Amino acid sequence: MSAPVLRLKGLTRSFGGLVAVNNVDFELPGGVLHAIIGPNGAGKTTLFNLISGMLASDRGAIYLYDREITGLASYRISQLGIARTLQIKSVFDRLSVFDNVWIAAHSRARFLNPLKPARSYRTTADKVEKILGDVGLTELRNENAGNLSYGDVALLEMAIALATDPVLLLLDEPVAGMSHAETDRMVTKIKALKKSINIILVEHDMETVFNVAERITVMTNGSILTEGVPDQIAKDARVQEAYLGQPEEA
Repeated sequence: MSAPVLRLKGLTRSFGGLVAVNNVDFELPGGVLHAIIGPNGAGKTTLFNLISGMLASDRGAIYLYDREITGLASYRISQLGIARTLQIKSVFDRLSVFDNVWIAAHSRARFLNPLKPARSYRTTADKVEKILGDVGLTELRNENAGNLSYGDVALLEMAIALATDPVLLLLDEPVAGMSHAETDRMVTKIKALKKSINIILVEHDMETVFNVAERITVMTNGSILTEGVPDQIAKDARVQEAYLGQPEEA
C-alpha cells in the first residue's frame, strides 16, 4: 500500500493560553477530495498554516508522502509540492493575469535572464496558457489583476497555485464572498481539478462542501470531532450540535 499523500501526527499549536490545533492526527489518501469543516475558531485555517509552513507547530509531525516536512520554510514546502490559496486573495494587482501566473510558473525553472522578455520563455508561456485555459481565464489573460471581479481573482489565485506544479492543493474558503454564479463556476473547476490533483478544501459553504467532497473531517475547538463520507457527516448528531448548539430542554 502506498504512503498517504499527507499525514499529520499529533500536530499541536497554541497561541498563549489558546490551543488552536490540539493533537491532530490526519491522513489523506491519494485521489480523494477531502473537506475540513467546523465552526469559526475550530482551527481549520491554523491547520492549513501549519501544513504550508506559514506557522511552526509546537509539537507533532507533518509528512508529505514518506518525507517529513515539519519545520521547513514555506518556500521549501512549496517546492516539494504543496500549494495553497488564501482566505484573503493575494495577487499582483498591477500585473496582467498572464504575468501573475507566469511568475509562479517560472519559479520552477532554474534560470531567469533579466534581459530576456518573459514571453520568449516558450515552455513557461505554453504552460501558462494551458493553466489559464484550465481555469477559464484565457479571455482575461491581458487584463490587469486589479480589474478582475472577486470570482475571477479567486480563479487567478488558483491558477497561480497550479503553476507551481503541486501534488497537493490546499483551498482555503475558495467560494467565500462569491455570487451564486461565481460559486457554481468555482465548483465546476474544483470538480475538474480533483481528477488530476490531490485537494483539501476548507469551506463554510456547506452546499459547496457536500457538492464536491468525497470525505469530510469535522473540527471543533482545535480537535477532530469526526470524519466520514458526506452522508455520515450530515446525519451525525455531534456535528449538528457543533454547528447549531444543543437544543434547550422543554
